[in-house]
Amino acid sequence: MKVTFFIDRPIFSAVLSILIVVLGCIGLYMLPVDQYPQITPPMVKISASYPGASATTVSQAVATPIEQELNGTPGMLYMESSSSNSGELSISVTFDIATDPELAAVEIQNRVKLAESRLPAEVVQNGISVEKQSSNQLMTLTLTSEDPRFDEIYLSNFATINVLDILKRIPGVGRVSNIGSRYYGMILWVMPDRMANFGLTVKDLQEALKDQNRESAAGELGKQPISGRDITIPIIAQGRLSTVEEFENIVVRANPDGSIIRVRDVARVSLEASSYTTESGMNGANAAVLGIYTVPGANAVEVAENVRKAMEEISKNFPEDLEYDIPFDITSYISQSIHEVYKTLFETLILVILVVFFSLQNWRASLVPLVAVPISLIGTFGVMLAMGFTLNLLTLLGLILSIGIVVDDAIVVVEAVENYMEKEGLTPYQATKKAMEGLTGALIATSLVLAAVFVPVSFLGGITGLLYRQFAITIVVSVLISAVVALTLSPAMCAIILRPSHGKKNTVFRKINDWLAIGNRSYVNSLVKAVKHPRRVLAGFGMVLVFIFVLNRVIPSSFIPEEDQGYFKVELEFPEGATLERTRVITDRAVEFLRSLPAVEYVQNVTGSSPRVGTSQARSELTVILRSWEERKGNDMGVDDVIEQARQEFVRYPESKVYFSKPPVIPGLGTGKTAK
Repeated sequence: MKVTFFIDRPIFSAVLSILIVVLGCIGLYMLPVDQYPQITPPMVKISASYPGASATTVSQAVATPIEQELNGTPGMLYMESSSSNSGELSISVTFDIATDPELAAVEIQNRVKLAESRLPAEVVQNGISVEKQSSNQLMTLTLTSEDPRFDEIYLSNFATINVLDILKRIPGVGRVSNIGSRYYGMILWVMPDRMANFGLTVKDLQEALKDQNRESAAGELGKQPISGRDITIPIIAQGRLSTVEEFENIVVRANPDGSIIRVRDVARVSLEASSYTTESGMNGANAAVLGIYTVPGANAVEVAENVRKAMEEISKNFPEDLEYDIPFDITSYISQSIHEVYKTLFETLILVILVVFFSLQNWRASLVPLVAVPISLIGTFGVMLAMGFTLNLLTLLGLILSIGIVVDDAIVVVEAVENYMEKEGLTPYQATKKAMEGLTGALIATSLVLAAVFVPVSFLGGITGLLYRQFAITIVVSVLISAVVALTLSPAMCAIILRPSHGKKNTVFRKINDWLAIGNRSYVNSLVKAVKHPRRVLAGFGMVLVFIFVLNRVIPSSFIPEEDQGYFKVELEFPEGATLERTRVITDRAVEFLRSLPAVEYVQNVTGSSPRVGTSQARSELTVILRSWEERKGNDMGVDDVIEQARQEFVRYPESKVYFSKPPVIPGLGTGKTAK
């Protein structure tokens, strides 16, 4: 193709660039927004319950058979299990990043089915749940009320019935968890002395409940082969019971003498919480707490917005005095981080514009790179969408870095054209044609060399390679698009808008030229001295290498720098056997102190639970959510400062061990920094 092809066809060149911009705008609109690329390994969680069993029994009778079947699952990296004295079992299976989460969950489900024949009947009867575990918690939603009628049990049930299912149907929501849930149940408080007097056991009560609390087919009147009837009527007998009185009237035993022993004779029946092992609250008050998690690859910002809209609709049907709140929303941190990167992106672009203008000293010449740079950046978004990327911190940082690279292509074309116009007196068309004859190969070669620098990064293995793959490819794509623009639109614009410069330049430009001349002379003099003393240059270069090596050893290394994400967690550990009441007293005291700190806005507590051991009355977990970053610009308002203040206070808590943990830099990758 001749170098004059695009110079002679400016409309074609413009249409090509417009097409790149349109595709880029579509990509920018459709790209999902996330903090980092999706590099969290898929995880599948298995939950089972063995009522009345100790942790040792659960481990031996339930965990071991399941783990034996899970060994050898394709793509599995490792698994970890936790058994508690309340009979609860939790097994988390982590897979390779390349594994499909859906297929992994199906494989785990099949293997658990194989293990069911070796499990106690009570475990199978209670059910074994297998679900994909999403590590990306999007937001926390709470239901609260100052009305004493709406206690924690009511709020938890209301959230499960009226809120939870609706939120699960929102596109992008993977899981909604009722944290510290407490549901209504019909509780039978057995009187051991009366049971002994009547010669009954708990098993007798269980059998009576199973036999009389069920739906039974009672038959149908007028059904064939009876003839002479015009209609049929089904016989509906009393089925599942629903009131306290109905449960009290269940017959446990009918004696030969005609006397009847009912449930009310040996037990007290009441409708209340089905479990008293956990409690949840917000800022010291009762609350139903819902944790909302996203599916991998979902647009977190869009999902959060849809959740807020759904809650506005749902809340219209709430009872009076029942309110909802969203104390935690990870998208606020993501939006803040993305906003800072956008701010840096535009600041860099403005600085480039100023440098280009003061360097070229011609608004016509400056117009070419000012048009070429946005085209290269915007067009990159379209390729990002086609490759399945997300709009995250690393891709945006790649765009910031590429600004200084892509602007060079257009500047080289403009400077070459102006040089030929000034020194040889050529017209803009002739100068552009002659410049492109010498620059076409150089532009292509330079772009390919830059691509060769970054492309190998995308082939790195492990999590590091996955993390920086999008970063590297973003830069490569922007550089290649910049080369296309420099070969098509830039020469066409040069031939149309550039004009030979005449007249004397203003004072500012003359001063800039004087400074540039001084810099050029100093640089040339330095090169002359370096050529005359090569040994000194090599010695200096060796000293620089030694200095770099020393710095590499001295400066601490880390995967990704830690940042203030606006929250942290506190775990209170009490001696084994501690009651929930004892745990509640200390937890309330800790919540009261944390709420008194000026940087803290919300304190969520789940008493009777721990992320490390699961359900346990001797554990308590607090999630401390700080105020927005704009409200915490003063001293002692950072997350580390608040943790230090809390640590100094909790030293006075001899009743428990206290663990502080900050969230991991990349959600789902690690457990964050934990300190005791």
